[in-house]
Amino acid sequence: MAGLRDLLMRFRPVSTPGPAATGVPADRTAELAAELTPTLALLDRTAGQAAAVREAALHEAERIRTEAARQAERLVAGAVDRSGRVRTRAAARHSERGRRDAAAIRATGQRDAAALGYRAAARLPAVADGVTSQVRRQLGLPGLPRPTPGSGKGEG
Repeated sequence: MAGLRDLLMRFRPVSTPGPAATGVPADRTAELAAELTPTLALLDRTAGQAAAVREAALHEAERIRTEAARQAERLVAGAVDRSGRVRTRAAARHSERGRRDAAAIRATGQRDAAALGYRAAARLPAVADGVTSQVRRQLGLPGLPRPTPGSGKGEG
């Protein structure tokens, strides 16, 4: 749409002042269109080139995304495979450590049981004498004579 100025420019005299002369009023819109058409044609070509560049970039981006997805799948598959091996090694280490700990606990238990057996064996004669004395007393029997140190009983 032509502006007010363009409208008024149509009625501007085209010749020098004086008696009326025949002439065509100036058409600024046509002049501007004639001036800008070659430049706009160049811009149209540039816009076409920009669209082609955008299209090529879209294809390249899609190719990159596809390749990245493939690479990610390979990485995940490798990580899953490695995690299985790592889990197996860790389980083997923990199992071995458990076996060593169990063997150490077993050995300690055996040593403690042997020490308890030795203590029980050492105390057994005194306990047996005490029980025998109590039974004899309850039955009204005379107590057994206690060995005196150096009497010879129990030595040798």
